[in-house]
Amino acid sequence: MPTPSDLATAHVYDTLIVGGGPGGLTAAIYLRRFTRNVALVDKGNSRLRLIPVSHNYPGFPDGVPGHILLANLTTQLARYGGSVMPGEVNDLRIEDGLFAADYVPDGAQDAVTIRAHTVVLATGVTDGGLPIENWREAVAFGSVRLCPVCDGFDVIDKHIAVATAAVNPVGHALFMRTFSADVTLFERGSPSMLGDDDRRRLVAAGVRYVDSPLLSVTLDASMKPVLHTGDGRAHEADVFYPMLGETARSGLAATLGARTAQCDEIVVGEHQETTVPGLYAIGDVVVGLNQIAVATGQAARAAVRIHNQLPPALRPPRPHLEAAPGTSA
Repeated sequence: MPTPSDLATAHVYDTLIVGGGPGGLTAAIYLRRFTRNVALVDKGNSRLRLIPVSHNYPGFPDGVPGHILLANLTTQLARYGGSVMPGEVNDLRIEDGLFAADYVPDGAQDAVTIRAHTVVLATGVTDGGLPIENWREAVAFGSVRLCPVCDGFDVIDKHIAVATAAVNPVGHALFMRTFSADVTLFERGSPSMLGDDDRRRLVAAGVRYVDSPLLSVTLDASMKPVLHTGDGRAHEADVFYPMLGETARSGLAATLGARTAQCDEIVVGEHQETTVPGLYAIGDVVVGLNQIAVATGQAARAAVRIHNQLPPALRPPRPHLEAAPGTSA
């Protein structure tokens, strides 16, 4: 891995990747296999680390813990001479036609500059807030879950609690009826954000609705969620989907003038390119479906585009081998 003093030189990378989750690591693996010179910076906050077991990522019939998948990808990157640079990029700008990033290594106070022809942002999202007791432990245990698309199948026939979301407030509760007949939707705030049509859809699907605002969530002795509402009641469930809401970590892109949309998500084209030439974005930080498989697919698409857009990485000729004694060259 390059040292900070190395980075302070005039060296220019083909690509700087910000974010070492599944998308960022996959992009780095592809680009290293294209023999590109890559710097990958990661703060260590990948959402994937929170996932106890993912059962919908292809190729793992028994599921794969999030931290194991990250470790496997990191090991795979190392096979091609790549590594993760722990730390944070806290500023990104364009200088003399190149991207210049202020990189603060873990444990350091001062930033050094990384220069690159292209940049891939794989910075993910920040979840919104809701008071949940022992949140990380609850997520690790599986009593609080973050992604109905990812693991709805894993909670078939459980008593499922869902909180309303700011956009399409009843959508996730209706989606979970695919997996259980016992679904309760809890109102996140007051006044209710549900319209008459929303309420009719819930009744038609057999989803119970609690309109007293959800105040907090605790865990019982068996780690099951207990949802506390404004009317003083406590509601037990087997699993809770808080639908926390999220904000994309797109500040670096926005500073450069990249177009963003709702929740600050970055708008990209068919090759994951942003509206800033040479700047790409992949994974949860972009507009679209937040899934591991989606992030890795976007990484492949971006990496191929970057390789094809950069000057050719021509393989130098192999040196001539000396002829063995008694043979002609």
